[in-house]
Amino acid sequence: MYYMEDGSCILAVEDTLFNVHRSMLARDNSSFATMFTLPQGDNVTEGYSDATPIVLVGETVQEFRHFLWVLYALPHELRMVTSPGADLDQLIAIARVANKYSFKSIETWSLDVIQEYVTRKPSPILNAIPNPNSYMFLPHSADSSTPHSPLTATNIEYTAQLTRLIKLAQLCSHERLLNTMITLLKQLMSSSLQYAYLAMTLSDELGLRALKGPAYLEVMNKAVLANEIGVGLPLRPKSTTNSNSDLSEPSEDGHVSGGQLVISSSQRLRLLSGYYRLSSLWEGLRSCPPSFDHASTCGATWHQQGCSQSWLEFWKEKTRTDAVLAISLADILGRLRQVQKEFDRWGSATYMHHECRMTARRSIQDLIKGVEDALPDYFSDS
Repeated sequence: MYYMEDGSCILAVEDTLFNVHRSMLARDNSSFATMFTLPQGDNVTEGYSDATPIVLVGETVQEFRHFLWVLYALPHELRMVTSPGADLDQLIAIARVANKYSFKSIETWSLDVIQEYVTRKPSPILNAIPNPNSYMFLPHSADSSTPHSPLTATNIEYTAQLTRLIKLAQLCSHERLLNTMITLLKQLMSSSLQYAYLAMTLSDELGLRALKGPAYLEVMNKAVLANEIGVGLPLRPKSTTNSNSDLSEPSEDGHVSGGQLVISSSQRLRLLSGYYRLSSLWEGLRSCPPSFDHASTCGATWHQQGCSQSWLEFWKEKTRTDAVLAISLADILGRLRQVQKEFDRWGSATYMHHECRMTARRSIQDLIKGVEDALPDYFSDS
């Protein structure tokens, strides 16, 4: 396929030859257009015979076929890839090859189609992924010689697809798709330790700050960990009711071993650093409530000192409730959200001015937002 009798440019991808039209490859101010204008000198001109093809590296034969398909596709064929039954792997291949060879309009079109596909309701990606409690996690790079059950193989497939989508969005600087994929992965990792590990690893590899903090926090709160040499990290007691953490099959880095999630030494360091920093932050916060500016009417109609004292007493009491203490010490966001719930249940039987109460509530929200924004910094190496 795509070895055309009237083609004018012969390309070699892996062990396959393609004969296509130079005019098609030179469209869209692509890299091929620039290459075709370069002087050849006295060397044998590449691309004019099967013996001297232009050799392309970095993509598979199937990926390049997908790309050539979109170059030559008719309008009704293009409509097929925008339908609910679109081949997502085909679109990913088109976008990646288009990005590599600077076909900007094709790259933008394919990424927009992918964005439209992944944001459909209900989500085709979330619906296609098996229940996280029904399989063991193995990343897509696992040894292919290892036998897998159908569920495990399916999990590998969708893990690989999620990884490709996030890497593609970052490679092409497509912010909407990247944000969409981060949101989808956050949804998955909230109910699955395995996807929390995937999110943690991708955030490290790609430098995704928006994913790093939530992913590390999720792993820290849910997992019983082991480092590369198998030393346990009991950051939290292993729950007997949390099926996501109740894992027992042996595996390699990023898998589970003896009921523990196996992580790298650098990830172990970041998790321990995050645990220490967040637990230390909580110790400081629980003794000193967030400050706020009193309403102007508070000093005129209320005793401002009594308003402040009421707020201080609430904070010190509610940060010591059983509901708060039942949450992991380093899960500062969980503890602050529980305090916010307690504040909403506080009622009107208080010596705080009404406007001050609203301002105090906003101060809790601002504190939660501040911790969320700074979360990646708590899980740093330094």
